[in-house]
Formats: sequence, C-alpha cells, structure tokens
Amino acid sequence: MKILVANIGSTSLKWRLFDFTDGTERLMHKGGFERVTDYSKAIEDCLAELKKAGAIVDESELDAIGFKTVIAKNVTGCVLLDEAVLQAMADYNGLAPAHNPPYITGIKLFAQRMPSVPLIGLFETAFHQFAPEPSQRYAVPDAWVEIGVRRWGFHGASHKFIAERSAELLCRPDVAERARQLYVKGGTATIKGAPLRVISCHLGGSSSVTGILNGASIGTSMGMSPQSGLPQNNRVGDLDAEAIPYAIKTLGLTVEEAQKQLTKQSGLLGVSGVSNDIRDISDAAAKGNAKAQLALDVFVASARHWLGSYYLQLNGADAIVFTAGTGENRAALRAAICANLENLGIKIDADKNNAARAVESVISAADSAVKVFVIPTNEELVVAREARRYLLAKK
Repeated sequence: MKILVANIGSTSLKWRLFDFTDGTERLMHKGGFERVTDYSKAIEDCLAELKKAGAIVDESELDAIGFKTVIAKNVTGCVLLDEAVLQAMADYNGLAPAHNPPYITGIKLFAQRMPSVPLIGLFETAFHQFAPEPSQRYAVPDAWVEIGVRRWGFHGASHKFIAERSAELLCRPDVAERARQLYVKGGTATIKGAPLRVISCHLGGSSSVTGILNGASIGTSMGMSPQSGLPQNNRVGDLDAEAIPYAIKTLGLTVEEAQKQLTKQSGLLGVSGVSNDIRDISDAAAKGNAKAQLALDVFVASARHWLGSYYLQLNGADAIVFTAGTGENRAALRAAICANLENLGIKIDADKNNAARAVESVISAADSAVKVFVIPTNEELVVAREARRYLLAKK
C-alpha cells in the first residue's frame, strides 16, 4: 500500500511517499517546492519527481493521498475529504485563514488530477478530541458552545507521534499501542500499569504544549484557533478578550485591521520588531537587541506557564519532550524553559542539551527524576498511518 502525504502551504507543496507493503513502514520519497504560484503545475511536477525517482511508475499505484488538514466545522478525526468535509473546512476559514483556504484549493486540484485516488484528511484537532470536557470548555454561554466556541487544539499529528514514540523510549509498549490505536478505540482503553505522564512541547513557527496521559491528550495550550496559546511567529497567542474592543476603540481600528495586526504583525515579530523567525531574533538578541531578547523571554515564560500547568494536572511528569523546528534545534531555549526546576525533578545536562540538534536524544541529567527528550516529530508518518487504517477499515 502506497500513500502520498501532501503538505500544502500558502506558497508551498511538500510531500512524502510511504510504502506499507508487507506490514512494514518505508519512506520511499520526499520533496517539495517553495514559492508555488500554480498548484496544478506543482502537482504535476510532484508526480514527475516521484516517477523520476522510481517511487511510482504511474499515479494509479497510489492507494490514497493524505493531508494534515487543520480544522472543520463539526468534523474531526481521519475522514474522506468529500465535498461536505471541504465545505465544513470552508465554514471555518476565518479560524485558520492561513491554512484552510490553500488546503481546500490544493485538495480540489488533487481530486481533479486523480479522481480515482481517495483523498483522506487527518485533522489537527483529532488528537485532542478525547480530552476531558473541562479542558475543552470555555466559560461562555451554551449558545456560544453550540456554534463551535471551544478549545479545539492543534498540532495533533505531532503530539500523537510524541505520545507513541516517548512511550516506546520509556519502555511502555502498552501505552505506545494505546496511542497508536487512539482513533480506532477512542479514549476509553485502560492501562494496567502505572500511569505514563508526558508533556509534549511542539515549538516552531507555531507552538503548543500538550499534556499526555497514557498516550492521550488531557489538554493543550492552543484553543479555538491556531492564533492562541504560546506567542506564535507572527500571531499573538493568548490575549485577554477585552483587549480587542479596547484597542479598536482607542486606536480607531476596524475589526479587520485589528485581526490583521493580531494574526500577521504580532507574536515574536510584534515583540521583537526584528523578524518572525526565531533564528533571526536569537541572533539579534545575542548582539544586544533588548526587544529581541524580550521576545525570547516572553516565549519562554509562556512555554513554562503551560509546562507547569500540565505538570500540575498530571501530578508530575515522567518525561518532557521538545519537538518541531525550535524545540529540536534551539538548545538555549530548551535550557531556559527547564531552568531552575530541580525541585520538580527536572534537570538538564548542559553538554547533552548543547549537543542535541534535530536528533533523538536524552538531554536530562543522570540524576533528573524526569526524563527530558529531544524527539524529531514525524507528522507525515502519522497521517499516512491513519490513512492506511482508514482504508483497511473500509475494506
């Protein structure tokens, strides 16, 4: 079984092709294009690259195309991307304006090009759907809840991969299997041994922290939209609800202007005034730029806030995992997030931490009660696995 996973950005198309023949998992090909202006051509070029590499002879060999879809109205989990689901995604374009519209466009173009190949989406909200109701509920009237105002959570494929892989590294195959089967069996499966408590820190261009108990999410820092939680690259993150009407009235902004500033000119960019890229911000801070350093400090403070929240809710932690671009590569930020937490049993080994860069590593000290890992995420593999399960279930 061959499954192509397509990652669609506003100006990019990236892909990975997985082969599940004989029950194995093999990455056959990966690639991508930046600065895409014509998605129809990009799809043709993708297929040409796959054929040139010998990964496929013809697109009819593809059993499915998987997509890491973000959010849709009243839809989550792993589903066939039919017209009803695409409309549900369009209904929530306003919640994910940088994600949903390009995905809808790309999915429709894939459908036109390969009408006989199933298109399957794994929604980023799926991993958090089994979290306890108090973790999903905002303190708003029921009428608001009925129109979808709740904590949906995102980065689900990444956090699910961390749930599985961290359990394996901690020698808990029972928990790893529960995490793998989560979308099949739901959140009701029981674990006979001691609870496994993991805090997953997905830190990148967009970031979120999730508490994971026995392979399932108990809550996450992102809420109703990807604009929430930690400060994002150019999105505000958490903000007091009254700040928006106050700023609109005081600064004379329209709602659209306020939304643009909060989603495109805020976050790390808004604080630093330098860039929305944490690498540029770190370089500026190292040269003495006080606003750049403040942006880093705000990011670290927010990450520590959420880490502490889930440490408390989980009644401790067996492991803390750093993943995604920033989490995997920025040793200084990992050290800052874990600084002065020895009383909680969290202690970093400076040499191990500095040596860990985008490779699976243990960076905690030998006498740390809590294991601290760097685990490169693999969201595409999770999408491919779930698409395969979907196809097998339909058969």
